[in-house]
Amino acid sequence: MNFPTPAIVSQAAVRPLPRALLLLLCLAYVVPGFVARAPWKTLDITSFGYAMALAEGRTPWLAPEILGLSPDTEGLIPYWLGAWAIQAFGDVISPELASRLPFAALLWLALMATWYAVYYLARSPGAGPVAFAFGGEANEIDYARAMADGGLLALIACLGLAQPSHEASSYVVQLSGVCFVFYAAACIPIRFATPLCVGAIGLVMLALSGAPTYAVCLGLGVALILALTPVDAKLRARSLQAAGVFAILGVAALLLAVYLHQWQWRILPAENFRQLRPLFELVVWYVWPAWPLALWSLWIWRRQVADWRFVHRHLWLPILLVGLALVNTVITTPSDRALLLGLPAFAALAAFALPTFRRAMAALIDWFTLLFFSAAAITIWVIWLAVYTGTPAKPAANVARIAPDFVAQFSLPQFAIAALATLAWCALVFWRARRNRPEIWRSLVLPAGGTVLSWILLMSIWMPMLDYGRSYTAQVQALAKVLPAPMSAGCVAAWGLSRSQIVAMQAQGGWKLKTLTDPASQSCNWLAMPLESQRTPSNEVLGPEWQRIAAVARPTDKNAEIVIYRRQAN
Repeated sequence: MNFPTPAIVSQAAVRPLPRALLLLLCLAYVVPGFVARAPWKTLDITSFGYAMALAEGRTPWLAPEILGLSPDTEGLIPYWLGAWAIQAFGDVISPELASRLPFAALLWLALMATWYAVYYLARSPGAGPVAFAFGGEANEIDYARAMADGGLLALIACLGLAQPSHEASSYVVQLSGVCFVFYAAACIPIRFATPLCVGAIGLVMLALSGAPTYAVCLGLGVALILALTPVDAKLRARSLQAAGVFAILGVAALLLAVYLHQWQWRILPAENFRQLRPLFELVVWYVWPAWPLALWSLWIWRRQVADWRFVHRHLWLPILLVGLALVNTVITTPSDRALLLGLPAFAALAAFALPTFRRAMAALIDWFTLLFFSAAAITIWVIWLAVYTGTPAKPAANVARIAPDFVAQFSLPQFAIAALATLAWCALVFWRARRNRPEIWRSLVLPAGGTVLSWILLMSIWMPMLDYGRSYTAQVQALAKVLPAPMSAGCVAAWGLSRSQIVAMQAQGGWKLKTLTDPASQSCNWLAMPLESQRTPSNEVLGPEWQRIAAVARPTDKNAEIVIYRRQAN
């Protein structure tokens, strides 16, 4: 039995969000966080370090290393992208910014792929609106566009997307790969050749960015859904062909990762699986506000979900992606990065809840969003004011305790950006409140706008504080007062330093590091190592000729001190 769709939508409710405003919203979300900052710990700066080593030819492309250390996260594509960008743009802009450009582009493409995925899912059989007896129902194309707008707004609104998606890391590549496959599976069989190419790229991106098992599971799952989804007889052959291609591509992506030594066992022992309560707590804040809408969507479309004789692709494809992400969250670490891959599917399910909303539910979402993000913006502004003026005293004292020795310097451009974003939020609230609008995407305008507002405020007026706390800039500046300038220091021996500390000293400080066990380090008159209480070398490694000079702390992390030694003349 083919159950009727619960989407009762008129033509007036599918007026699309103006393209210019939607693109501006995406731009305002993507750009802040990638520009005007130093590399942050830990993934961000280590990715930059390996990319820089590749760009300068100091390490093999298939097995990148820094002072003999391989990356602590699997994957090659993140380092390749950063290296290619440094080679292409490193002479025009700073290498740090150049290495982040590909990841900004990937985030943009992920947002666009999600929009198109929801657009084509909304055109699937059984996903469209109910036909009215006397006409006036939503046009198929307009309905799909409005649903895609809602899906994109839901993705941007997810609280967990902001920070990890703005890192130069393998997880951004994985997110983009999932979005590419999501798009490819959604628009088959309406389109064929282009989606298959995009899907192949997405699976390769997953396989070579640390998620080969995820790639094969996703490829086989998509193949199963495409094979079971009913389509017109003339398109049935194309759908089955695409299913076979996805199955082959998924297995091929895994084999490619194995061939390049990129497949590693990452599943935790059963006793270390994430428990139900921590998983629930993570999902509640990380996927907000998409998860309640996704649950409502599954409930309101429950008959279509349970109809095994008619596999509804617009429901089962997002369910597949959500299920894979949740399982990955339980059995691997880090859990929040694993859950990141499910956000596009959560957003798609949230979009299919929009046509079933009633006025009271939409008003509840609007009021909660208005209060939450307005309070968040006020808090950000108050703390910024306290840092620069000392009033209120308590927030100023808290910042001084968390970030000791931080000196606030007023930046007019950062203040202007934050002020414009706040005014835009006020205008958005006024636009939303002045009258009840019929568009189905209206309930997600304030959540997406509030998330973008908070992100812009954090990446503008809070950027100096975040840079001070999350980067190694302050520690490198302190090291420069102890170590000679790079040109006169020669080489600096290193023992036990983390990858991020090595990159900070090499890329930000300019010192040439050599491992202490390397015979070439015998010419080094300086030694850098972690705090002795953390890692104490044996007498065979650190001889009596080394005299301790200073211990240089990272202001916001007392466990990241670097001890400097100097070789004494015999």
